[in-house]
Amino acid sequence: MDKRVGSSRRLAFLAVMAAFCFMGRQITAGLPNIQPVTAILMMLTLQLTLADGIIVAALTILISNIFLGMGPWTIYQILTYTILMAGLYGLRPLHRRLASKPKLRLVLFALVAFFFGFLYGFVISFFSAQTYSISNFWAYYLQGLPFDLLHALGNALFYLILEPILSPLIQVLRKQYHF
Repeated sequence: MDKRVGSSRRLAFLAVMAAFCFMGRQITAGLPNIQPVTAILMMLTLQLTLADGIIVAALTILISNIFLGMGPWTIYQILTYTILMAGLYGLRPLHRRLASKPKLRLVLFALVAFFFGFLYGFVISFFSAQTYSISNFWAYYLQGLPFDLLHALGNALFYLILEPILSPLIQVLRKQYHF
């Protein structure tokens, strides 16, 4: 097999996934912190590679922030997703071990998605507090907790809805196109 063909197919797939994340983020932009991006990135990272998850995260953030607004937070969002997906990548062995128990795996990783809503908010708040010289980090962080809760709930809900559809699709495409 020609590696360039496999490589271009993989890049095309990642571009489509970034477009899917972008559309999900745009459609839900009116809802505070509720969007499907984290759930989709989790599925990609668990099914493919850490690099694939990070590439789609970076493309999604860059493209959507052109429309939603660019600023220092763009870099923070990419860094935060990189941290989250790196942590998730460490859970891949558990994800694979639970293949014979799909319901348990679905619920467990929906809980991970829920936790990621809070972790994402914490890391973004940390970066923002440093940039804007916020003297009381904890007061700043605690003010954002209601938004983190919405993010967490949205993550878990999107994971529960999308995982049974998207993960099998990723597997089929991965086998069919050898990436």
